[in-house]
Amino acid sequence: MSNALAIIPVQDVERMALAVAKSGLFGVSTADQAMALMLVAQAEGLHPAIAARDYHIIKGRPTLKSDAMLARFLQAGGRVEWLEYTDQRVAAKFSHPAGGSIEVDWTSERVQRADTTNKSMHKQYPRQMLRARVISEGVRTVFPGCTSGMYAPEEIETTQSASMQPRNPKDMGNAEIVVDLQQVLKRIQDASSVDDLEAIRPDIRRLRGDDKQSALVAAKQRGEQIRASQSISDADPETGEILPPTNLQEEI
Repeated sequence: MSNALAIIPVQDVERMALAVAKSGLFGVSTADQAMALMLVAQAEGLHPAIAARDYHIIKGRPTLKSDAMLARFLQAGGRVEWLEYTDQRVAAKFSHPAGGSIEVDWTSERVQRADTTNKSMHKQYPRQMLRARVISEGVRTVFPGCTSGMYAPEEIETTQSASMQPRNPKDMGNAEIVVDLQQVLKRIQDASSVDDLEAIRPDIRRLRGDDKQSALVAAKQRGEQIRASQSISDADPETGEILPPTNLQEEI
C-alpha cells in the first residue's frame, strides 16, 4: 500500500483557503495568499493544511517559520548542537552529511546593526528572535533544500527595512508619443467640423516627413469639403462666396 499523499482536488483546496483567510490566523489576509501557500505545500508532498502551520505571510511575502525549518532539517538527517542560549547571544553548530558543518551565532548588537523593523519583538523576546535567526542562517547554509527557497519571517523584516529606504528617482526624460498615420487620416476623414480638424492638429504636428505632409493635405481637403457643405450663413454676406477653410497647411 502506497504512503504517498493523495492529491487534494483544487476545489477542496480553495475551500480550505477561504476558511484560513476568514479565520485571520497565520498572517494570511486573503484567500489567494492561502491558496498559493497551500499549493506550495501540496507540491512538496504535504497536506495543504500544513501551509497554515509552517508558513507565514509577512508584508505580502511568503516565509517559512524557523521551527518548521529546523524540523525539516532534523528529519533530513541534520544535527544541531546549541552552544549558547542567552538574551545577548545565541549560537549553534549545524551539520549535515551533504553540507558539512558550520557554527552560527547572532547577538543583540548584530540585530541592532541590521536595523530591523520589528525591534519591539526583539526587546520582548530576545532569545527567541535570536534563535530564529540562527536557525534560518544555519539551515540555509548547511542544507538549503529544507528552506524551499524561502526566508524566515525575521529575515523578511530586515530585507523589507532595507528595501523601503528612499531612492533617488532616475530622470527618464520626456516620453515621445508615437502617432500612427492611418489613425490620423481616419480622424480627419471622420471630422464633421473645422473644430474637429483643429483638435487633430497636435497629432499632425507629431508626424514626420511624408506622413506629416500627407496628413496636412488630407486635412486641407477635408476642411474644404466641410466648408462646402455648410449653410449659407457661412458665406460672405457681400459676395456670397464660401469662406476659406482653416489654414491647416501652415507650418505646425
